[in-house]
Amino acid sequence: MKLPTYQHSKLPLIDRLFTYIRALPLSDKFLFTLALFAVFASALWSMVVFNDQMSINIPAEEGVLTEGIVGTPRFVNPVLAATRADRDLDELIYAGLARLDIEGNIVPDIAESITISDDGLVYNVILRPDVVFHDGVALTSEDIAFTISHIQDPVLASPLRASWDGVTVEVLGTHELNFVLKTAYAPFIENLTVGILPRHIWKDAGVEEFPFSQNNSEPVGAGPYKIRSVARDASGIPESYVLVPHESFHRNVPKIQILTLNFYTNEMKLIDAFNTNAIDSIAGLSPEAINKLNLTDDKHEIATAVLPRTFAVFFNQNKSSALRDDSARAALDATIDRDELIDTALNGYAEPLHSPIPPGFDAMSQTQTLEPESLVDTGRDILRDGGWELNAETGVWEKEIDGVVTPLSFSISTANAPVFQVTAEYLQTKWNALGAQVSIKQFEQSDLTQAVIRPRDYEALLFGTVLGRALDFYSFWHSSQRNDPGLNVALYANITTDGVLEKARTSRDADERAEAYQQFEEELTKETPAVFLYSPLFTYILPKTITGATFVGISEPYERFANITDWYVEEESVWPLFKH
Repeated sequence: MKLPTYQHSKLPLIDRLFTYIRALPLSDKFLFTLALFAVFASALWSMVVFNDQMSINIPAEEGVLTEGIVGTPRFVNPVLAATRADRDLDELIYAGLARLDIEGNIVPDIAESITISDDGLVYNVILRPDVVFHDGVALTSEDIAFTISHIQDPVLASPLRASWDGVTVEVLGTHELNFVLKTAYAPFIENLTVGILPRHIWKDAGVEEFPFSQNNSEPVGAGPYKIRSVARDASGIPESYVLVPHESFHRNVPKIQILTLNFYTNEMKLIDAFNTNAIDSIAGLSPEAINKLNLTDDKHEIATAVLPRTFAVFFNQNKSSALRDDSARAALDATIDRDELIDTALNGYAEPLHSPIPPGFDAMSQTQTLEPESLVDTGRDILRDGGWELNAETGVWEKEIDGVVTPLSFSISTANAPVFQVTAEYLQTKWNALGAQVSIKQFEQSDLTQAVIRPRDYEALLFGTVLGRALDFYSFWHSSQRNDPGLNVALYANITTDGVLEKARTSRDADERAEAYQQFEEELTKETPAVFLYSPLFTYILPKTITGATFVGISEPYERFANITDWYVEEESVWPLFKH
């Protein structure tokens, strides 16, 4: 086919192309258009593939999160903070010398370095020079000394005062200071996570004015978030805080741009707020409350973490001759099905406990290997081998102890709270089935502390202990702590245990501490001074859109925010060249 020729070859190239196409026969025009489309499609696909190969996903600096909390903030101040609401806000607004990282380790934060002397008595701290408060004023050693002095002031009665007792602060320069201890104490490093107050804002507030300062509710810190607004009710009580990122934060600036904390007076109002979509997240709900949440839309997930807390029944052998018998305590321990108890009392939100060491920590871990239906039979065998005889009339085991026929009978004292009540009733049922005679005494928390625990007036005590991340068992198991104000509620005394506990709290060697804790665990397991039951799980209901939230190694609920700068709601795709 002879194609047409044209005299106007000086036309622009694109015009000549279209003139050429219009002159083509219809069939050629179709084929040409199809080929041209294929070329453009191929080029577009190549660009998409190249973009996918070259681009990476990074957290976008956008997104919002609204969380509900039970309680009202009163002291958003690390010196005085006592409630959940106070501590949650503290974690977001203030920064400390050290912090918890995503692997659960204590690492420097506003400190550039923390150096501990060989004898464990001096902690030398060099500060980062780039840390500023929310108002732009630089943070210095003077701010740290000011904060610690107020924690140590007996008039203020800070909840942290005991942790800083006997510690001397030496300011060596604008960005250097020493903490000097009277005796070595390995867990002291955790004290350095306390938030730092800005001295220039607080310096004119006397000790008497300090608890009443407006700065307690409208704080300025050096943490990842700062306050944008506070909503109050007609009485001036805060109902919500709206937080935004601290643009000059010394680490990575938070990706979540608006973080709102709403406060509620009780769990039911918190649940209603969640079920009506007024809030996105909730932390630390009681196990029974979780079942009342509307979680059927598949938009949320329940994150959990084991806290270093233990629940156990502690035996006071001074008050019960039956509980002085080794076989009696061993039989009571063998009879309990921990998994069944956890399902009954905590809806499954706990980890079974067979020793004083919470699950997930490096030490010997005991496991229950018997089938549940054989546990009572095992307990009876232990009693029988221990010289106990079952009284056919009463159905209670008896044994001659110190010349007196003694029944296996005792009472459990505990707090008047749902989880303690259900746990105590479960124990009573199982131990009665074993052939023990068990009664329950419940007290309001203040009465339990003052009238029962302090004078050690109980036969068995169902009680929870908060150990802290360092697992300092000294207060709970050293023989020097058997009397009030010590917390050795089992009145336990063992020379070997005393020695290893002293080593564990003074040694800076992690392996040496782990070995000491294993010895401690083995000694306690042999003697059964308590029946260890479970470690409760921390629960956190979060939207599935939140990415980067991890809770490894947290010891308190407020530490869920320790790495909030790594959280994000959305992602954006960029080439590495443009990553900032």
